[in-house]
This record gives sequence, C-alpha cells and structure tokens, in this order.
Amino acid sequence: MIKVRPTAVAGRFYHSDAATLRAELDGWLEPLPADPSIRAIVVPHAGYQFSGKVAAQAYRYIRALGERVRRVILVGPAHTMAFDGLALPSADLFVTPLGNVEIDKSLVAKLRDEPKVTVYDLPHAKEHCLEVQLPFLQQALGQFSLLPLLYSRVTPWYLEEMMAKVWDPADTLLVISSDLSHYHEYDEACGLDARSMAMIEEGVPRLTPQQACGATGINALLHLAQHRGWQFERLDYQNSGDTGGNKQRVVGYVSYVVREVQPV
Repeated sequence: MIKVRPTAVAGRFYHSDAATLRAELDGWLEPLPADPSIRAIVVPHAGYQFSGKVAAQAYRYIRALGERVRRVILVGPAHTMAFDGLALPSADLFVTPLGNVEIDKSLVAKLRDEPKVTVYDLPHAKEHCLEVQLPFLQQALGQFSLLPLLYSRVTPWYLEEMMAKVWDPADTLLVISSDLSHYHEYDEACGLDARSMAMIEEGVPRLTPQQACGATGINALLHLAQHRGWQFERLDYQNSGDTGGNKQRVVGYVSYVVREVQPV
C-alpha cells in the first residue's frame, strides 16, 4: 500500500486551488538562462503572501535546470516539536495541490541506518518549512524525487556529513529552508539581518537560531561550500514589514543561489 503524507498548510500558507496556485507561481517564475554551476539554494518558508516573491527569485534559476535536476534534498528545521537528530518520513509520496512528489527511497536507504537519523513521521505531519517549497519545485522542475530531511537537535557538522553522503553533482539540488530574524521592530530587524547576511556572504558558519530559524541548515551548507568551492549570491532580501505585515514584529526573508566556482 502506498503511504501518503497529505498537505498540511495548503489554503493557509499558499493557495489550495491548483489553477490559482499555478497562475501565481507562473507569474513569479520567469525563467532565466540555464546555469549548470548552481548546486544549492537558500529560500524562506513563510506564507507566500509574505515570502513567496523572495523565494521565487531563487526558483527562477531552478526553472531552467529541469532536464538536469532529477533529485532534490530538501532540508529544514522542525517547528512543531523538538527531537534529537534528523527525521526522515516513511511516506512514499508527499502531496500538494499540484500533485504527488515521490520520495526517493534510495536516498532514504542511504541515511536511515546512520546514527542520529530516524524514520519519524510525527515531525513531518504538520511541518510547513518543507511543504511550502514543494509547489515551487513542482512548477520549476516538473518531475523529480525528494529527500525531505527535518532536523532538530543536531550539529551543523553532522548535518553537513549527511547531506554530502547523498548529494550527487550530476542530478541533485540542495534546498535549505530558513527565514532570518523573528519578531523584532522593523529597523532593528533590518540591522540584525544585515549582519547575518554578511556572515553568510563571508562564509562564516556561526549563525545562531536567533539570527535564522534554519541556522543549522545554513551553517551546514556553509561548511559544505567551504569544502567544495561553492559561493553564495544573494538575490533578494525583504521582511514581512515590506510585504504586508505590520512593522512592529517582523520576520526576515532572504534568497540565495549557491554556485560551484570553476578554477581559473
């Protein structure tokens, strides 16, 4: 029997009507020329009305990679519960209004017996940080298989090791899901986020959870980038005060593409 993880946040974080959702994504995802050097993206995970356009700046690059990218490793922080290590789902499919996304069982098999990695459905059941990326990926790539990886209490070094174990340059994209600072006044948040983005762009893998809810994922990607010669390019930064929320308690959003730099 096929096991399905149904949508948890359609209708709240993004449109539940498929036609409306496709039209919105198409309006945002004007394709760019294919860039085969792209290895990863960092994207926010709030409701589309707040962070969708920021995330779309990264997914525009991915839309041209559909013929090459057949697997996606999607990494994000667990918001609904805490646990030790990394959680994989037992599901065969994740479902969105745009259809089914197949879980890559070969990649699950590579990680499931690692220390600190468990097949644990409960953290995935209501989690939004991975789900909100799926319609973007479906619209950008068409068909692909997915490794959804949630983390809680784990070090960036361990997460980097697990990502490196399953990442394949031939056909795999890494997607790191993270917002920046949470619930500061607008000007203070802009200053805090500017310092966080400077750390990312200088390759300093020491972000704290106060700087980014997905700090562990970003730090792990920064470690991986150091080892593999990848560089971050910031595409867009806004916060919820810019995109329709009040300016007294804002959340920061940034998008990056991460490229492999070819030796000169």
